[in-house]
Amino acid sequence: MIGKSPFIVVSFFLLLLAGNAQAGGDPARGEGLAEDCTACHGDDGKGDEDVPAIAGRDVATLVALLKAFKSGERTSEDDVMQEYTADLTDQDMADVATFFSSLPAD
Repeated sequence: MIGKSPFIVVSFFLLLLAGNAQAGGDPARGEGLAEDCTACHGDDGKGDEDVPAIAGRDVATLVALLKAFKSGERTSEDDVMQEYTADLTDQDMADVATFFSSLPAD
């Protein structure tokens, strides 16, 4: 029984590390991925009268919105957001969300 304890402890910490790597977004990488986003939301992420502002929003909220668009749970005019999110991985979404979250909302 004692022989399994180190394996369990190491496995637990590896899972924690892997979860944090996936959950954390890279804003520099997100900026590169956000090129399509800025066409509508603007380089500053502040949108306009027809497109919502996404700058300064909570990362978790932005990721949830991106996932909802990708799954089809949420739709957009002309399915633009479904097209943009179709090929995004969870890490891509975290990176894009972290980038826009880092921009000032005002």
